[in-house]
This record gives sequence, C-alpha cells and structure tokens, in this order.
Amino acid sequence: MNYLNNPQKTSFPNSQIRGYSTGTISDDKWAVILAGGDGSRLLPLTRKIAGDERPKQFCRIIGKGTLLDETRQRVAGTFPAAKTMFVLTEKHKRFYDVILAGVPRKNLIMQPENAGTAPAILYSLLRLEQIDPEASVAFFPSDHYFSDNKAFMAEVEYAIDAARSLRAIVLLGIEPESPDEEYGWIEPNRTLSVDKALTISPVRRFWEKPSRAMAAKLMNRGCLWNSFVMVGTVFSFLKMIRLATPELYMRFVSIRPELCTPGEESVVRNLYAGLSESNFSRDVLAPRATDLAVVRVRSSKWSDLGSPFRVLSTLSKIGAAVSA
Repeated sequence: MNYLNNPQKTSFPNSQIRGYSTGTISDDKWAVILAGGDGSRLLPLTRKIAGDERPKQFCRIIGKGTLLDETRQRVAGTFPAAKTMFVLTEKHKRFYDVILAGVPRKNLIMQPENAGTAPAILYSLLRLEQIDPEASVAFFPSDHYFSDNKAFMAEVEYAIDAARSLRAIVLLGIEPESPDEEYGWIEPNRTLSVDKALTISPVRRFWEKPSRAMAAKLMNRGCLWNSFVMVGTVFSFLKMIRLATPELYMRFVSIRPELCTPGEESVVRNLYAGLSESNFSRDVLAPRATDLAVVRVRSSKWSDLGSPFRVLSTLSKIGAAVSA
C-alpha cells in the first residue's frame, strides 16, 4: 500500500525512520549521478572558463574540482563508490574519462546520445534492477550547488527511510529564497510527519517555470523549489514510469534481456536512435504528482547553476570567484 493515498494513514511512526544524522546507510541503497546533459544554457560561461564546449558538470565553476567532482564528493560520505552509478553521454567521453578513471564499467550508464532525463533515469533503473532488484536508489544531478553538503545528505538519508516506510518516491524540496520563475516548483499537501526540523508531505502538484507573479503566490503558500534529488525503490520508480509513459517504458523493457551482457551496447544504440526527447519532471513526475511525497529542506542553500546570472549570484553569496 502507498500510504500517501490512504486517508487513514496521516503519519508514520518515528520508530520506522532512522535518526537522520547517522551518516551511514545499509547495503541495498545506491546513488545514481545524472551527468548526461549538454548544459547548453551555461555554454557562454563554460567556454570562457574551459576554452571548449564542455557541459557545465565537467567544468570547474565552484570549488576545487569540476561540478561532477563536487557531486561525487557530496555523495561519497553516504554512498560507497561501489554503489554509485553515473549516467553519461558518449559524445562527452573526452571530458569524463579522466574524472571517472577507475570507476568500474558496470557503474557507468553510457547513453549513445542525450535524449532527456526520462530515458536516462529509466535506463539506469533497468540496469540497476539487473544488479540489485530490491535496492533503494537516490538520484542526484551532477551540476548543482549545495551550501552544506553534510546537512543535505543527512536529509537524503531521512528521505530514503521515509520512502521505504511510505512505500513512495520522496523528493527533496528546497525552501525558496525568491519567486524564481526559472525553477520547477512543488506544491505540498497536508503534512504527514515532522521529525525535528524535517517535514514530509504528499505532493499536490508541480508548477513548471511559472510566471514571476505566480511564483510569488507559490512562495507565499509554502511551495518549494524542485531540486530534482529524489529517492525510492527501484520497483517504485519503474512502476511510476510505466504508468506515466507506458510507450517509453515498453521500449526500454524490450531490451532488458540484453542489459549487462555483451549485446547491451548495440541494442541501446538502436533504441536511442528512435527516441524523442523526454523530460522526467514534465512527463513522469507531474502526471503522477499525487503518488509522491516531499521533504522540506531547510538546512542548505541550493542552486541549479542553470544560467550565468545564477552562477555569478551564487559566487557572490559565498564570496568566491569563478574557478580558473
């Protein structure tokens, strides 16, 4: 039973949720880092920094390493390297070869081309299903900034336990600092549970890049920025995708017997050749909004670094300059 749709279940026992500051998780939990995007909106800035056409996740913008390095470091305190996968795109190979040197081939999800976040996530889930079908999984964009990595990852741990207890997918929603019309917004429903500073609520609906006036209204009524960090079981994610986008789901399921075999590369290449771009937030999360829950994140500032203005604004807030 998904407790979000059970009116008799308005909270869940705190005893089912491990204290969220432990810093450790059990063996059946994996991280998937999404690093297959083209970063086209930030190319004017990344060209100046790197001198080539590399996507922002392979560029040093904030911190000592690339954004992908920073994401790996953030995740590594909670998920072991052996349980961390990377979704990549073939044409970016020259940028990530050095960064991911030493990562086992089974942990690299190699897309022949970028067809959007929905195929990337579905491909990684089906591959993970072959390795650990009972796993819980957390998805992390590789090109975001968090001001407090340790505090944020503690909230991710809490969300993983909540997802298990609620038998649902849980999103990490950021307390907004402004009525930003470039972000996706999550509108929560009633509160299910409060544990210390963390609140878990069902999702009522998504608002994708609303007008500034609408964003101000959403902010006033307690809506959250969608960080696109989300957790749940492999089974729950696959079920949601099947219900939201059955055609895409069936196309990928048709290659399931070839996954983790020598024939995988060929069948995946043929599959992607016929795919249209599909966005996970728009095409999967939004239609299934009422099946989701959201943890309200208050511990860390966040930015998706999606535009030069947002990068410069973030650097200004932390008193830093663009990495050279």
